[in-house]
Amino acid sequence: MKKKYLIFITLLTLVFTNILAEEGIKTIVISAGKTLQSLDTVGSTIEVIDSDAIKNSSYSLLADVINDNSTSTNFFRAGGVGSNTGVQLRGLEKRYSTVYIDGVKMMDPSSPDGSFYLDNLTKNGIEKVEILKGTQSSLYGSNAIGGTINIYTKKGNKGNHQSFEIETASKNTNNVNYSLNGANEKFDYFLGLNKYLTDGISTMNDNAEKDEYKNENIVGNFGYKINENFSLENSFRISDTYLEYDTVNRTASNDDNSTKNLEVSNSLKLKHEKNNFKNILSYNKLQIDRGITTDTKTKYNYFGYRDALNYLGEYNINLDNKIVYGIDSEFDAARYYKGSLGFGTPNIEHDESIISQYFDYQFRPIKKLYASFGLRSDDHTTVGRKTSGRSSVAYQLNGNSKIRSSFGSGVRMPALYDYKFADSNIVSKGGTLEQLQAERGQSFDLGYDTFFNNLDLNLGITYFKTEQKNPLISDARGEWVVRNLTGRNTSEGVEFISKWKPLHKKFNFNFGYTFTESYDANTCDQDSKDSWSDRECRNTGKLATAKVRVPRHAAQTRLDYQVNNNLISSIAGKYSGRTRDFGNVNDGWRDQILNSYVVVDLVNSYQLFDSYKMNLNINNIFNEEYQQAWQYSTEGRSLSFGIKRVY
Repeated sequence: MKKKYLIFITLLTLVFTNILAEEGIKTIVISAGKTLQSLDTVGSTIEVIDSDAIKNSSYSLLADVINDNSTSTNFFRAGGVGSNTGVQLRGLEKRYSTVYIDGVKMMDPSSPDGSFYLDNLTKNGIEKVEILKGTQSSLYGSNAIGGTINIYTKKGNKGNHQSFEIETASKNTNNVNYSLNGANEKFDYFLGLNKYLTDGISTMNDNAEKDEYKNENIVGNFGYKINENFSLENSFRISDTYLEYDTVNRTASNDDNSTKNLEVSNSLKLKHEKNNFKNILSYNKLQIDRGITTDTKTKYNYFGYRDALNYLGEYNINLDNKIVYGIDSEFDAARYYKGSLGFGTPNIEHDESIISQYFDYQFRPIKKLYASFGLRSDDHTTVGRKTSGRSSVAYQLNGNSKIRSSFGSGVRMPALYDYKFADSNIVSKGGTLEQLQAERGQSFDLGYDTFFNNLDLNLGITYFKTEQKNPLISDARGEWVVRNLTGRNTSEGVEFISKWKPLHKKFNFNFGYTFTESYDANTCDQDSKDSWSDRECRNTGKLATAKVRVPRHAAQTRLDYQVNNNLISSIAGKYSGRTRDFGNVNDGWRDQILNSYVVVDLVNSYQLFDSYKMNLNINNIFNEEYQQAWQYSTEGRSLSFGIKRVY
């Protein structure tokens, strides 16, 4: 399979190279290597979702925007808006990817796998999203085996500005945004306020009752230039949410479950820049409180804390060579309370820390070749010291095209939940915490990007392969005891993207397709001593052994058409092929196959006068019933109308 992919990409490269014009394309500046770089010099596979794509999306939550604008980011939501939402990069579970907001590592130490759920992140206040695919552990540390998602909030623009937006939609949904921003020679600021309310849909598809969702959030960004060498930046985000949801067990007589969550993140940075040196000292804080009330009125409270003190340095040797280096000090803590009031003496608590050192050397050995090489050392309080590395190359064939490739090794440390919070942990079975080892992974990709001047057409194709070993798992067949397995999980495939935007035409067209062939060794490569057979992969077909909720075929497309000077209409479509999913208590935990589905959205934007803009959107026009997670509901057709004023 790998050989066929490589031959295919090579042939495309040879054909495209011969017919390209010599003019260059617009430079896009990104920060993939923790420093500003031009996209055409980076060897990693990167997708950028800019402010226009975010602003023009018909969705309010950022996870939906990412799903609409990126390939190989497998998306699922277990219920309506606000329910558990996952974005899986390149066929690996979400715990193998990291999410950063303005440099704050968004990991919930109190969640079962330590990953960050995108449930409550609205697009309000978000300027740009960069998706780095492939192993990024050498720069971004534990969990970044599948990739990293960097999210950047808005900053102030010169002058003083305000905007107000109100939107109403189906299911008694109301969304209100207000923001103000400004900047002068010394100071810049942005403050965004958002309130989102909806009656929602039923979380499970066996009933028609509504599960309410509320989200009130604030995004802020402030900067101050002390002098020509020093500056201060502070960004923060506060999200206060409430969600009703159903019990999975269909025999339960009461579905009055709810969760009230508070997410707070803050990043304070002191920046110094002089001559060839750049230095950033930052303190990052994350706190996530989850208060759960069950159908029996029992209350549980989970508290996750993450403090990080980081140093990032950059030395520009010359125009073609620079080195990025740093020290990360991360401290994680989790507390778990339960009782009639949810407070009192802690039932369980646990803390871990990681002290890391890293460097990344970015250089240009010959005129058209850009390369990077990096190493990282992570010292975990229980696991010990682990290393990871990464290298990448980008070769510019001419001003319009490049070949790129990257190879990296990654690491994922056990989550705090693995040590103390699981229903049955390794210590309760007579073992020690040190028996849980870090997971390892490695990835390789080879890609080609090009631009056709005469057609105003961008094309990109990438072959990727990821392998993850020493996986940590806890399931019923192992008495829910967290343990390392010996199997190797794999994910292999091809990504294709095209963007056609003719300069003197009234339309533009985007299309993306991903083929992913994954293998789940956790559940399909068990030892013979395992007697629990309901989840065994008896069918040797590719779908029956694939990673959960990862389709083999996925595609998305969007056509924007400017009807006149004021009206722009767009139609967007998403296709997801059949996927494998785990069953639950209702069906004896047997594996399930979810059918393929197509979702089509219609988006209309009308500029009214100079400062008003109206939107009329229809999501899921055909109102198809489908599942992204077994027995969980998905949003049906919805109609939304909004008006925005900027002044």
